[in-house]
Amino acid sequence: MASSPAPFVPTAGRSTGSPAGPPKSKLKKRTASWSRWLHVYLSMVSFFVVLFFSVTGITLNHADWFDGQQAETKRTGAVPAAWVHVPDTARINKLAIVELLRSKYALRGAVSEFEMQDDQCAVSFKGPGYSADAFINRQDGTFELTELRQGLVAVLNDLHKGRDTGAGWSWVIDLSAGFLTLVSLSGLVMLFFLKNKRVRGLLVAVVGGALCWLAYALLVP
Repeated sequence: MASSPAPFVPTAGRSTGSPAGPPKSKLKKRTASWSRWLHVYLSMVSFFVVLFFSVTGITLNHADWFDGQQAETKRTGAVPAAWVHVPDTARINKLAIVELLRSKYALRGAVSEFEMQDDQCAVSFKGPGYSADAFINRQDGTFELTELRQGLVAVLNDLHKGRDTGAGWSWVIDLSAGFLTLVSLSGLVMLFFLKNKRVRGLLVAVVGGALCWLAYALLVP
């Protein structure tokens, strides 16, 4: 015997789907999701940045461990006397002198100084962990060149400090600092969405800040 159909129940006024959450709840979930995404992927992008500045922080603090890596080379040579033996120092062929020194002796770094005196010209090249100084006699064009290479650790230390590294590397340092700031802030935002660890995490952060301040107050003369 066939069963009778179920009675019709009107659906007007009844919700057929899951109720939408309030806008504030949606914003909270979205903020938590974005902070987690930023923290994870920015941490991966800046992993080698953190590693680099951490390791070079140690090598900078103990530069005396690597004192034996310097290599100094002295050379003599000459540029055409006509380039420097002129009454008006404005007519000294600076560009030609720099290019000759670079090409003949494989000097690197940027020209940090080109000083002209009555009897000589002094040209200095500077780079990370590197320097070269040439003193040119203005009478006959002969010069003495001293090149100093301070080793790989000195190069890394100067990259850490941004010393003699040029404007391009300065941008790298600024971008790295920006990445690390975002990593720190996104981690802090994530902490506010972890109800069970929020208070404990904030207390640890405050303790860490207090320890840094105490180290400064007690250990720095």
